[in-house]
Amino acid sequence: MASEDEVVPQGTTDPAQLTDPSQDLAARASAAHVPVMRDRILAMLAPALEGAGRTRIHVDGTTGMGGHIEAVLDRFPGVQVIGIDRDPQALELAAARLARFGDRVTLVRAVYSELSQVLAGLGVARVDSMLLDLGLSSLQIDHTERGFAYSVDAPLDMRMGQDAGMTAADVVNTYPVKDLARVLRTYGEEKFADRIAQRIVAAREQQPFERSGRLVEVITAAIPAAVRAKSTGHPAKKSFQALRIEVNGELAALDGVLPAALDALAVGGRLAVLAYHSLEDRRVKDLFREASSDQAPPHLPVVPDHLLARFELVTRGADKPTEAEIADNPRAASARLRVIERIREQA
Repeated sequence: MASEDEVVPQGTTDPAQLTDPSQDLAARASAAHVPVMRDRILAMLAPALEGAGRTRIHVDGTTGMGGHIEAVLDRFPGVQVIGIDRDPQALELAAARLARFGDRVTLVRAVYSELSQVLAGLGVARVDSMLLDLGLSSLQIDHTERGFAYSVDAPLDMRMGQDAGMTAADVVNTYPVKDLARVLRTYGEEKFADRIAQRIVAAREQQPFERSGRLVEVITAAIPAAVRAKSTGHPAKKSFQALRIEVNGELAALDGVLPAALDALAVGGRLAVLAYHSLEDRRVKDLFREASSDQAPPHLPVVPDHLLARFELVTRGADKPTEAEIADNPRAASARLRVIERIREQA
């Protein structure tokens, strides 16, 4: 992560940093990225983004390769978009993909928890909608050198922004067994966190971990064979999720962005969040429930204006992808979409 937010206007990516012409980058981004629940999200955001008389502002806090942004810009011609992402490689691809929209798009390199600073820096007081797609992008999954995938042998990196911060190798090679077990248990909900952490620490004393393949072997061996035989998931899935969350501070960033996103919404504005595991979805669910509830004690016959809920749930529970979408895009299977709308200003 850079020390300051980096604004990347469309069409101004430095050609010296590209290995392919921009049209090739755009094609790569479009081919690699299938936006999860695209049509459902567009339908949910439409009431906030449709209408004449003024320019609407949409924020995508997790730009990735720009698939959701492209869909918003195509569907709503009166909308301008601010796209935020910490990954410079993703922003490079998104800039090429979205270049045809010109100055309707501004891309900013930042962690989405820096939303308030980003909006202030751009002189934006209120936004009409915002999307947070909390999953890994296709870029991060498919580029094996990033180290996110447990199915291939790669350097143990896992940083979403690769120019700063600790790597997954730093975590597994330096954390005491107690702290490592805590990470696996808390962020991966791994039942065998203690066993796995002990095996990792024992193995690193022989040789530090550098690549994912050896780590997968150690994790797999730590899980009882009878459990592995009954499981349908990969033995290292939960541990890799936990390491990724720890490396990138994902839950802390989510806890930071959700209140800021709600505060930034104009009346009638909507926030949509796509979560992919229970730790994220639970946080979104709890905050949305609190924000959409009156703050008055239950015995009051009339709720004062300043204690009325400022938000209203648009989705009751979480929307899920259709079977047809899962068939077309298996990575969407675990997605859970929640949407909330601001209905009044704070008194």
